[in-house]
Amino acid sequence: MAILETTGQLAESLKRSRADYIEARLEESESSQITYRGKELEAAGRTTAVGGNVRALEKGGWGFVSFNDLRELPDRVELAVRQARFTGKEESHLAPAPPIVDTVPVDVKNPLSISLAEKKQLLDEYNEIIWRTPKLQTSVISYGDSYKRVIFLSAQGSYVVQEKAGVTLRLTAVARDGSEVQQVGLSLGSPGDFNQIRGLHQQVKEMAQHAVDLLAAPQVQGGEYTVVLDPILAGVFVHEAFGHLSESDHVYENERLREIMMLGKRFGSRDLDIIDTATLPGLRGSYKYDDEGVPATKSYLIKEGILVGRLHSRETAAKMGEKPTGNARAINYRYPPIVRMTNTYIEPRAASFDDIISEIREGVYAKNWYGGTTSMEMFTFSAGEAYMIRNGKLAEAVRPIMLSGNVFTTLHNIDAIGNDLDMNQGGGCGKAGQSPLPVSNGSPHLRIRQCLVGGR
Repeated sequence: MAILETTGQLAESLKRSRADYIEARLEESESSQITYRGKELEAAGRTTAVGGNVRALEKGGWGFVSFNDLRELPDRVELAVRQARFTGKEESHLAPAPPIVDTVPVDVKNPLSISLAEKKQLLDEYNEIIWRTPKLQTSVISYGDSYKRVIFLSAQGSYVVQEKAGVTLRLTAVARDGSEVQQVGLSLGSPGDFNQIRGLHQQVKEMAQHAVDLLAAPQVQGGEYTVVLDPILAGVFVHEAFGHLSESDHVYENERLREIMMLGKRFGSRDLDIIDTATLPGLRGSYKYDDEGVPATKSYLIKEGILVGRLHSRETAAKMGEKPTGNARAINYRYPPIVRMTNTYIEPRAASFDDIISEIREGVYAKNWYGGTTSMEMFTFSAGEAYMIRNGKLAEAVRPIMLSGNVFTTLHNIDAIGNDLDMNQGGGCGKAGQSPLPVSNGSPHLRIRQCLVGGR
């Protein structure tokens, strides 16, 4: 591959540079995309990209240069160093990380080896199922896959080659009856295994029919309820509402957040453990080394209800006197690595789903996700599906609901954690213009007291 031929020259240029620290990443990638809007195929195609970047640190200032042309690499190195010298005015801080030499291949069949025609045939089947359903107004199917090889080099002698792959599929059905409009979505993903999106015909049928059924479903009376979240919505909650607050660049740069996110502070019951780790096999957020060449770790953010950790790059770890966690990530070579989540989840406990709902006289069961926003510790999320719970049993379906509140109050109000951890791989994370970064999130079923539900 083209980038392999340039690494020797680049490594020598890095070693000759005069910066406090300097590194480079080279990347070669392929991807394909297929999109349907309504009954029609909107777009289908394949793309390739080759490029790289150099990042230099001098007196606390960073220089960053990205490029597509792999010629004249010594000039790229020199430019990054000049930028760093121009911005640097303080002392450089980086947590120590020993140089690593390693090659990490993907362990699945490259999804790009499957033809676009075969992928389109499967998606045609799904689209046909959706449009057999009456009262549909429109639908959207968005499929994407990728394969990339990334080489990380540093002046200290690191040389890490990692192959990465990914597959994502998002389907949405929108039903309409007069002025009433409802939609239901289905999101899936895998770290490159195309077989994970085969055989979804029954799920697609149920998704489309549920959108139609919601047209006649009642709305919840707004107010405080005991709410049970399914693993998908609970995973989105822990990622969006809490995980981003654990990214240490946010904490370091925000004095109010530093006061809130003090290590040793209690945020929930002794049953509550929240983890972020890239070490789990078979998940989209997993890898062996981050984009600074730091090995992935398992980081407890909350342990037995106590805040015990946060996510770090080498720079944030040094500035805060903590250890790097291997969470410096970049979406591609056009961007520098920043602190990002990987696979974030709540650890399971002993309760079954029946146990969790058995004590609820009147409550709401919220499933799947539709969207949401967060602002510091405040959140608002839309569930994709909702059902009433009456006298310990699931009852009628209701219109999708909005959940809102303070994340820390909500964590304290979790009073039952299920035994059925499930990881959602259908989404992507956005931060600082880098989106969608491959991540996964998950949880068992959760029961939350005094949760504010928006309705009539």
